[in-house]
Amino acid sequence: MDDELKNSIMKTGTTILGIVCKDGVVMAADRRGTAGGIVMGKNMEKVLPINDYILMAGCGLAMEIQKIPKILAAELKLKELRSKTRPSIKQAVNLLSNLRVSGQSAFLLGGFDEDGTVELYSTDPVGHITKVEDYDANFGSGMPYVLGLLERQYKKGISVDEGIKLAIESLKSSTQRDTASGNGIDVFTITKSGIKKVVSQEIQANYKED
Repeated sequence: MDDELKNSIMKTGTTILGIVCKDGVVMAADRRGTAGGIVMGKNMEKVLPINDYILMAGCGLAMEIQKIPKILAAELKLKELRSKTRPSIKQAVNLLSNLRVSGQSAFLLGGFDEDGTVELYSTDPVGHITKVEDYDANFGSGMPYVLGLLERQYKKGISVDEGIKLAIESLKSSTQRDTASGNGIDVFTITKSGIKKVVSQEIQANYKED
């Protein structure tokens, strides 16, 4: 890929995060897409369901954030059809770690296995996998602001409801300080009952850009 094309691809200065709770996982992101200092999109989805039991959140190149989840979903479906068994979360993140094009994007992947176990993983731009035991904001531009708040307020054994509030507060902190993050947020929960997107009314009651 030549330099001109690289410079023309929209990058997402982003805040994404995942929080491990006693009864599930919370994943969230802002909606702003940027190219340099220019806001190119105000409603970009960065937390995406892969299927009915896996979620992904991405930061880096917008092209990859939108394309890689589709490829992963197709690969997991093929794997399930061939093996006659549902791929595990660990198998899914191993597949994800190999789906690298530019080496400029990083992802969070969360989901629940057939035994009800809920897990969260992080992959860096070169594909290294880390199992998240508490929380992670990966490599987005809002990471420094989010991690500071999470380190102060996160407690082992918090509930999903508490995790939702903490995610919203963390994103509020990021969007107030990081010019590349903003324009609203998306918050999802993953529990043994399935994936749920937090309704907009609930978000608006807790989150407002000043």
